[in-house]
Amino acid sequence: MQDTLSSCRNELISLLSRYIARGNGILQPHDLQDEVEKIVKEDEGMQKLKDSPFVKELESAKEAIVLPPFVSIAFRPSPGVWEYVRVNVFELNVDNLSVAEYLQFKEELVDGECTDNYVLELDFEPFNATFPRPTRSSSIGNGVQFLNRHLSSFMFHNKESLDPLLAFLRTHKYDGYAMMLNDRIHNISKLQSSLAKAEEFLSKLSPNTPYSDFEYELQGMGFERGWGDTAERVSKMVHLLLDILQAPDPNTLETFLGRIPMAFNVVIVSPHGYFGQANVLGLPDTAGQIVYILDQVRALEHEMLLRIQKQGLDVSPKILIVTRLIPEAQGTTCN
Repeated sequence: MQDTLSSCRNELISLLSRYIARGNGILQPHDLQDEVEKIVKEDEGMQKLKDSPFVKELESAKEAIVLPPFVSIAFRPSPGVWEYVRVNVFELNVDNLSVAEYLQFKEELVDGECTDNYVLELDFEPFNATFPRPTRSSSIGNGVQFLNRHLSSFMFHNKESLDPLLAFLRTHKYDGYAMMLNDRIHNISKLQSSLAKAEEFLSKLSPNTPYSDFEYELQGMGFERGWGDTAERVSKMVHLLLDILQAPDPNTLETFLGRIPMAFNVVIVSPHGYFGQANVLGLPDTAGQIVYILDQVRALEHEMLLRIQKQGLDVSPKILIVTRLIPEAQGTTCN
């Protein structure tokens, strides 16, 4: 960065001085680019600035913090990659900053320079110290697939890592009712043998046989509700888990985990307009939002109910809509 600034020193001092002239504050990407366009338009001799390496790098800047005589800039040259620098406008010196140093500089906009050696810091690192992290930008947006690949690979090389999956299936409950496995299955070996027995038992049934017709037989083998509502669906779940225990792969793991019933209660935050059961029609920002959110809730409830029923459960999902508190409710039930 220091070499980049030295390529057209005087022009950059003029540009950075414009940022300083705006006073203390945060500049957004369009603010940074607008000043470049203005200075080039006002002085044709500044055309060199527009083609400089620094201005090219400025295209990846996401914000700048102005605290004279310094301008700190956050660059995002590629997805998932951030760089932070602080430039002394008058001396044109550059310091590379860590994330903590950049945030501390940003806080000085509000709190001023901190001279207290005892500052509250919250360290969340222990919570994800052993958590796998993607290192390629192509993994952004594909976190579930990344975790499934990591988990399946770990399971394949370390069979003891299957124990947490067994523990989850044994302790999975809803409203006090056990699901998936009961206490008859207490280790991986017993789980595999019970799955093999269930597989053989289910193969003799008609695919559309309802779960209630063979519930007690499976319960005796160590299985509870949650595997499916028909013999065919239960059999598919049994096959998936047997495949995972034998040779874990990310696709099978994702499919199996995705079919385990886990979501029964949902909270939706709707911070728009008046939302109540009575006396709200005709009030500002009401009808469209209420119709929209109620349609979404009905569709979500239908989808959740369908998935829960396909897994052989008789549970009604609960959806709670949380809206903003309107101080002047005007006699409605919004509050």
